[in-house]
Amino acid sequence: MDSYEQFNGQLKLAAEAFRQIDKKEVIRLVSHLDADGISAASIMIKLLNNDNRKYSVSIVQQLNKAVISQLASEPYNCFIFTDIGSGVISDIKELLNGKSVFVLDHHSIETDDFGNVVLVNPHLCGIDGGNEISGAGVVFKFACTVDKSMEDLAHIAIIGAIGDLQENNGFLRLNKEILDIAVKNGKVQVKKGLRIFGTQTKPLHKALEYCTDPYIPGVSGSESGAIQFLYHLGIEPKNGNEWKKAVHLGEDEMRKLVTGIIMKRLNEANPDDVLGNIYILTNEQEESPTRDAKEFATLLNACGRLGRASFGIGACLGDKKIKQQAIRSLSDYKKEIVNALNWYNDNKFSDDVFWGNGFVIINAKSNVMSTMIGTLASILSKSNLMANNAFILSMAQSLDGNTKISLRTTNSGNFDLRKIIEEAIDGIGNSESGGHQNAAGAVIPTEKEMEFVEAAKEVLGRSAMEEKIN
Repeated sequence: MDSYEQFNGQLKLAAEAFRQIDKKEVIRLVSHLDADGISAASIMIKLLNNDNRKYSVSIVQQLNKAVISQLASEPYNCFIFTDIGSGVISDIKELLNGKSVFVLDHHSIETDDFGNVVLVNPHLCGIDGGNEISGAGVVFKFACTVDKSMEDLAHIAIIGAIGDLQENNGFLRLNKEILDIAVKNGKVQVKKGLRIFGTQTKPLHKALEYCTDPYIPGVSGSESGAIQFLYHLGIEPKNGNEWKKAVHLGEDEMRKLVTGIIMKRLNEANPDDVLGNIYILTNEQEESPTRDAKEFATLLNACGRLGRASFGIGACLGDKKIKQQAIRSLSDYKKEIVNALNWYNDNKFSDDVFWGNGFVIINAKSNVMSTMIGTLASILSKSNLMANNAFILSMAQSLDGNTKISLRTTNSGNFDLRKIIEEAIDGIGNSESGGHQNAAGAVIPTEKEMEFVEAAKEVLGRSAMEEKIN
């Protein structure tokens, strides 16, 4: 039996266990707060609604012993964790002993002893969950095994995968299967085009100014540089009094723009990687933040990180009023990103930012929201200004006495960020880690920050040196 047959076997067993849950039970659904977690929760909610189930939902930043203990004290007999839980299976097994528990996830598994927990996870079958399928994808596969009509939500699983950075000019096998369903159902259209964020919603010069992945020398980070660049190409930035968006460009103008960007990037390693797949959600309104799957994923991240996950779920499930509330959250999200970037720019040479040999450690303390610190690290990781640093580790304090840590890399070197962060927190009590090969994080007690930073300097320094040697 190959890995994929094994995975399908897991899905069938989990679906059968799900069908055995008494319809009178209120199911406790817990999911992660990022785009993938909100997509996963949305798919599960749709399945529960279709199956006439009662449920209660929570979206959390992390799952630890304290959160699981709180859940255990609640009057529920059945728990479903989506896009979260594999890293704390031991605690789930211990604290929710005697309960009916499902974990539908794609993160690395902390133990091979998961007792009576119904675990659906591609890693159990030797499939790379970090790159081949998202948490939303796992939930989608499960939901379709229970109820084939759930194939109608394939596009939501694709949004989750894009939000989890699993799209690399195409998808690997399991995500590709899901994409094929979304395309067949007319929910997603895949086009080749200019791979810059904001083509549906931002004025073209603003989309170019904010474009850091791919980086455009002389244009990225400069509004005047972006406008001059368009004039130089013979592209008028305005239609009358209105700023043009990329979706307004004709074929000839788009050809000029693509050629111009490639010429600007001739000194970069892959100057033509500005072109790639664009995933259009065909049922969404043109020029809306929900039209392009990448922008939809950002919308979900905005909702989750601002504590408004319910708006994101409503947007995924097509509630028009709630979707408008989700879209309004984008401006608040942008403000928080600007606050985080401004704090970094004002403090990058202060004692709160440590520049090592091939890495940087940014400790924002309480100056940046703990839910935004990973976003800051991701943005910086795509900036050419960080090209000499293999690793960017960022930290911010939350209100519960803990510090949230995020680790990102500026390249796609052959190292596992989750293993690096695990090594850095080893020996620090009451800490936990999670994530993937290409984006990892941890939570430590705030009082242990100094101890952690010293350990991280040693681990990141060694890892950066190994990267240079290789």
